[in-house]
Amino acid sequence: MNPDLLNPWNAAGWHAMAHVAPSPYFDQRPVGVEIDLLVVHAISLPPEQFGSGEVPRFFMGLLDFDRDPYYEQLRNLRVSAHFFIERDGKLWQHVSVWDRAWHAGVSSWQGRSACNDYSIGVELEGSESSKFLPIQYQRLAALSRDLQKLFQAMLQERIVGHADIAPGRKWDPGPGFSWDYFTEVYAAHGGDQRSTET
Repeated sequence: MNPDLLNPWNAAGWHAMAHVAPSPYFDQRPVGVEIDLLVVHAISLPPEQFGSGEVPRFFMGLLDFDRDPYYEQLRNLRVSAHFFIERDGKLWQHVSVWDRAWHAGVSSWQGRSACNDYSIGVELEGSESSKFLPIQYQRLAALSRDLQKLFQAMLQERIVGHADIAPGRKWDPGPGFSWDYFTEVYAAHGGDQRSTET
């Protein structure tokens, strides 16, 4: 068996199965913080267009802002997510899980503010008007289980949407994301089984 399937993480916090494309937009988490929240986002660039390759370029700081009129409003943004899952299930990683990606913005969960401090951000390629694809749910569920090997408190109840931590400000992952279906897929991947690895 491929050992990466058992332990997909290296010591620096990068996933063996992800396409690594480092972002310059990150910093260090507060010392001693417990990483225990997974935030699901949705993004497409340009909006409603998939497979353009623009999202990784955006997170890497390489987006050509003159390429599309919509990009002008992004010109001064410095954002990133730890992971990005394309429509075909391709997994990208832009920030080490040990570092703080800039994905949540002004946010709060169960009385704790500044969700970037203690969360992992996963962007799904999609939009407010589109449904996500089965392979994306599969990839997200598998990634969630892999993250749980590192962060055992990151149970399903702590997998939330961006709209949950920034209500009224953010909509994603939106109505096209079925939390019920994700629960089924997550369970099939052995979700919420605490790791026995040392």
